Amino acid sequence: MDSRTMWLRMKAHGWAYTLSILATLAVGILIGTVISYGVKGKEGQKSGDATPLVLPSPQQMSNAFSQIAKQLEPTVVNINTESVIKPNAHRRRGGQGDDDDDDNGGGMDDFFNHFFGGPNGQFGQDNGPIRERSLGSGVIVDPKGYIVTNRHVVEKADRVQVRFQDDPPGVQHDARVIGTDDETDLAVIKVDVNHPLPAARLGNSDGMQVGDWVLAIGSPFGLSETVTAGIVSAKGRDIVPLKQFQTFIQTDAAINPGNSGGPLVNMSGEVIGINTAILSDTNAYAGVGFALPSKTVVEVYNQLTGPEHRVARGSIGIMFDAVENPAITRVYGNGTGVTISSVVPGSPADQAGLKEGDTITTVDHRKVSKGAELVDDIASRKPGTKVELGFVRNGREQEATVTVADRQKLFASRLGQDQENDESNAPKPSKLGVTVRKLTPEMADRLDVPAKGVIVEDVKPNSFAEDIALNRGDVILEVNKLPVNSEDDFSRIESGLRSGQDVVLLVWQRGSSKQDGTIFKAGTLP
Repeated sequence: MDSRTMWLRMKAHGWAYTLSILATLAVGILIGTVISYGVKGKEGQKSGDATPLVLPSPQQMSNAFSQIAKQLEPTVVNINTESVIKPNAHRRRGGQGDDDDDDNGGGMDDFFNHFFGGPNGQFGQDNGPIRERSLGSGVIVDPKGYIVTNRHVVEKADRVQVRFQDDPPGVQHDARVIGTDDETDLAVIKVDVNHPLPAARLGNSDGMQVGDWVLAIGSPFGLSETVTAGIVSAKGRDIVPLKQFQTFIQTDAAINPGNSGGPLVNMSGEVIGINTAILSDTNAYAGVGFALPSKTVVEVYNQLTGPEHRVARGSIGIMFDAVENPAITRVYGNGTGVTISSVVPGSPADQAGLKEGDTITTVDHRKVSKGAELVDDIASRKPGTKVELGFVRNGREQEATVTVADRQKLFASRLGQDQENDESNAPKPSKLGVTVRKLTPEMADRLDVPAKGVIVEDVKPNSFAEDIALNRGDVILEVNKLPVNSEDDFSRIESGLRSGQDVVLLVWQRGSSKQDGTIFKAGTLP
């Protein structure tokens, strides 16, 4: 094949390839035109056959939650508390420079904080009292203004205020604490009103079952009238060691900081618990909340509103293993009962002859098999009453008559309440608004003052002592010309002071030396 013939063939193939491409493009354009025409044709059609959407009238498939919320919300209150934390009432004595603070501040502050403690080691700064505020909830249970809340909501508060649902913004009512109970973390407060308040109905928590619906109402993070829903997740939860009277209802209804003291409500609109705690790593809702059962609430409330405003629980002064172990009763008893692990010296049980290893089987001839049963029975009895205990010792059944004592006093040291609940040791109210301590030789040497008088440990805000510029660390030598050398001297003299009387204190001021001498601080007692 010569070169010309080959060239002609290649040329023919090229034209054929070109014609093939052109044909394909023509078909594509034709199809695109048809599709485009079809779409355009549909767009041009009228849409009158489309059915308009209609919004139906509002309907409530179930209004049980909303009805309960409307019923209970007026009975739930927002509680605001204010506490004064270690006031820094130090005032400089003369001069405007910082030399006095340098000489008498750092080392002296360390000294006073060593003996008396100080907020973050910063005693003596001129920034006034530190005021701490907190929020919580409560529920009105009596139209006369009695409100149930948690003890930790009002604990150590210098002022408690309550806001009702219908109060305008900024309006609050002062409340007074009627009584508190550390064992159950409950408190009763009262607002004095001249008209009946809406009160919640209490239900019986024993009737609640796991899986029942409940609502939690309160003021989480200060957001009042907040309602959350959930179920009863469990009953009889023990979450705090040694708190034998705190068994909780567990719920997954959202409970957050600020809900404390608010009600847990059943589907009948009855309060069956007081929201108390949450289980969380972040201090926020994690699906596990706890409410104190209404059965406990009623028992505590009735005592706190009684003449003594305190809860008295019976005890015989024994201890036993909190975790039940059948092996213990099989070895020490007859296979049932509560085996004593220790007896408090001098307690009713000790006086009745009970010993370690004795297994209590009956209380007033009624059988007991669990420690919780024994505690509930004895705790419900008034101190001073007698009870017949049946017990097993070395395989032999015996009986003893025991006089029930006041549990709070009997176990004061274990409960951390030696000073707090012993009336004879409780701090007495101070007319002058000051707490003092005897000046020891060590203190006198460090302060460079004579080893006599009492040193001011604390000054109450807005008190007579603060008004006359008495400061923490001052040494009181005389009150109205009477020498003061001990706390008893001070208390005796102070008790004789009357409202409207002139009071003059002879004082070594904090930071002064022996050469500076003494000064008077005086005023008229309000």
